[in-house]
Amino acid sequence: MKVLLTRPQGRNQAMEEQLSQRDVAYLVTPLLAVIETNESMSHATLAHTDNLLFISTNAVDFAATKLNNSFPQHCRYFAVGQATADSLAHYNIQAISSPEESQDSEGLLSQPQLRDVDKQSFIIVRGLGGREMLAEQLALRGAKVNYWQVYQRVRPKLNAKQTIQQWQSFGIDTIVVTSGEILSNLVDLVPKELFAWLRACHIIVPSHRVELQAKAMGLSHITNANGANTQAILTSLAL
Repeated sequence: MKVLLTRPQGRNQAMEEQLSQRDVAYLVTPLLAVIETNESMSHATLAHTDNLLFISTNAVDFAATKLNNSFPQHCRYFAVGQATADSLAHYNIQAISSPEESQDSEGLLSQPQLRDVDKQSFIIVRGLGGREMLAEQLALRGAKVNYWQVYQRVRPKLNAKQTIQQWQSFGIDTIVVTSGEILSNLVDLVPKELFAWLRACHIIVPSHRVELQAKAMGLSHITNANGANTQAILTSLAL
């Protein structure tokens, strides 16, 4: 097994360490870049917000930068996935997370703490143009929802021919994809004449939603890790 790691720059270290400890060969090619937005959130708005809900580890880290690592203490915190909850824990914030068997937005919405949220206020901390489903479902349950978009995703500039040639020469047969956008960038990067090679690779995805997306794109050798955290991915790799 030779593994390709595709998270944004600086987000692959934990997997690199674990794969190195297990003598598993890997390459790192970030297929998504994440940059900070200029969007701020007033202290007055935060002071009158009941709940903060974080979409991703990027949402946590960029919000921490904007808040000078000083998160509001009166809020209740929610996290999509264990990796996001772990990121909040680094800032001494205990968050209610998605259940282990469903490490996604749908799983988080199934938690009992989100069943009765009538008249509660939420700020969803996310990237620019994230999914609307969480806000829609919370609003249907009577919550008042606002967004704080602290980062945006951009596609790295890569030479497709050289990049794929490097992957093939290295012998990549397993690709870790931790978001739908990374998956889209991967498929867009691979030229049609090499799609058979991509189909033969084992694609690790973080959720049922991304699994369905991968199947719709013509991929077939897919494993749903049910999470984007390091342990979930290692388990899906049978390591």
